[in-house]
Amino acid sequence: MRELETWSNEFWPEVFEKRDKWDQRFLDMASLIKTWSKDPNTQTGAVIVRPNRSIASVGFNGFPRNMRDDEELYADRPKKLSRIVHCEMNALLAAVEPVRGYMLYTTTMCCDRCVVHMLQAGISRFVWPEDTKGMMSRWAESFALTQSYLDEAGVSYREVSR
Repeated sequence: MRELETWSNEFWPEVFEKRDKWDQRFLDMASLIKTWSKDPNTQTGAVIVRPNRSIASVGFNGFPRNMRDDEELYADRPKKLSRIVHCEMNALLAAVEPVRGYMLYTTTMCCDRCVVHMLQAGISRFVWPEDTKGMMSRWAESFALTQSYLDEAGVSYREVSR
């Protein structure tokens, strides 16, 4: 089922105003969470939200627990990419309950690998901010797959203008 934003805002002003306010709050929270990452080049954050708008889990990108988290590992791109756990996966793994029907707010669109895990876990709505740092062009192939997977799965997603 597609999200209401495909309809004209003039017919549902109170629905859109309320949704926009909450979307912005959780995107702001994801932006705060991303600052916890030690990655000097790419910091990302995620917030998983229950249907009642309470927070189920948060995550940021970083290395797994009990593994070295040294600056030189972040500076070595092949080693970093081999070790890093994306913010979405960290949020999913930190959740202490099933997330079926929940919403995911992220600081950038999910990559194709993370989105399939989120779909498998039952995330039913995805929200991310409009691309402001060129991430879309850098990861264009992955993000194109992500959007096609979301369309195929029939879940709601939204890119929010900032």
